[in-house]
Amino acid sequence: MSDTQPSFAPFETDLDREASLAILRETVAGADDGELFLERRRGEGLVFDDGRVKSANYTAAEGFGLRAVEGEVVGYAHSTEMTEAALRRASETARLAVRTGAGTLADGPQPTNRKLYSDIDPTTDMEFPAKIELLQEIDAYLREKDSAVVQVSVSIGASLQEVVILRPEGQQVTDVRPMARLNISVIVEHAGRRESGSAGGGGRHGLLPLTGRETWVKVADEALRIAKVNLDAIPARAGVMDVALGPGWPGILLHEAVGHGLEGDFNRKGTSAFAGLMGKEVAAKGVTVLDDGTIPDRRGSLTVDDEGTPSARNVLIEDGVLVGYMQDRQNARLMGVAATGNGRRESFAHVPMPRMTNTYMLGGDVSPGDIVAGVEDGIHAVGFGGGQVDITNGKFVFSCTEAYEVKNGVVGAPVKGATLIGDGATALKQIRAIGNDMALDPGMGNCGKAGQWVPVGVGQPSLLIGGLTVGGSST
Repeated sequence: MSDTQPSFAPFETDLDREASLAILRETVAGADDGELFLERRRGEGLVFDDGRVKSANYTAAEGFGLRAVEGEVVGYAHSTEMTEAALRRASETARLAVRTGAGTLADGPQPTNRKLYSDIDPTTDMEFPAKIELLQEIDAYLREKDSAVVQVSVSIGASLQEVVILRPEGQQVTDVRPMARLNISVIVEHAGRRESGSAGGGGRHGLLPLTGRETWVKVADEALRIAKVNLDAIPARAGVMDVALGPGWPGILLHEAVGHGLEGDFNRKGTSAFAGLMGKEVAAKGVTVLDDGTIPDRRGSLTVDDEGTPSARNVLIEDGVLVGYMQDRQNARLMGVAATGNGRRESFAHVPMPRMTNTYMLGGDVSPGDIVAGVEDGIHAVGFGGGQVDITNGKFVFSCTEAYEVKNGVVGAPVKGATLIGDGATALKQIRAIGNDMALDPGMGNCGKAGQWVPVGVGQPSLLIGGLTVGGSST
């Protein structure tokens, strides 16, 4: 790298910044937009399973992605070879998208001095032997706490992502993104029956906030509690019934059933169930849904998105009315609106697209107890596992990991095998009560879209939803 030119800090590469800027400008000449995205990532993961270290891995990768955008067409090329020769080859490929060369380069994003998380490297804030001892200690704690425990699986993950985004006008944006996570799963057995429970959490910080004894004991106890609840679970009844949802992680239903449908690309193309409904009532009164990438240290937060746009607190649904979509730069330009800081990509090898950050519903004024008391015959769902949604019609299916039958407002036995089936647009309108206990999830969400995975956050208060279909075992 030339000593006389500004660097790509925090990178150390063979790329000269001024030479790279010249190639970028050649690439986007006559285009609407484009950028050079450089990334360096390292991560470590440890899994302790069935009394021994099952896996320990360390990964490191770096590379660049070069993009040119003209209208709806994107030219993109990427490489792990951080050299000028590789960048010139990428430019030739990306230029193929700029066919007419009649575009006017869009203005770059507004810069920000805000920082939502520290530059700490979570992979180095604990020595390796200390990590192994921690996993062993958690395993021993759970086995000693309850004789019903037959298997324990504990994993910790830590990573650091460093990105530099160079714009054609010369603007350079840097973001250093830490991430740490702890997960604990437990299998218990009684009278020949086995059930499992899991809990975890994390965020954009080091490992130390997760590995203090007081913190991990709470996570371990929660995993064990869920497993023992499931030991007593009876088969879930099937049918259409009222459902009380717990706060926090059950917001994953909101994320899947509603959030994806409010991403700009699906609405620009008319494939979302919410397309063409801007300004219309799409949810019950009192329902306000936001996507907020500005919450400090949260798993889904970003100081800037992967196009260099500062993240924002975006209101999507306000008091039941659709007021906004999540946008990257390309879709925002094509729809004639402002980018919202939701342009995200999995890595340098992927193009950015509109994605959620932390998506949640604001709280209301009803106590959680009154939410459950409002269920005449239904279930109280407080934990969720996997789910899927069809963006075109909003139909979703979610499996419950912890749920209870409710009759005449009284919580009864836990149920097993319950799935919630419905569509997002209908479910939003059938919300009958909104709790005053809004909470965010503990920091364990990942979101998939078009083959790309990114970390996200979810949240909601307790909710009472009428008339959801519950799949289970009819009795």
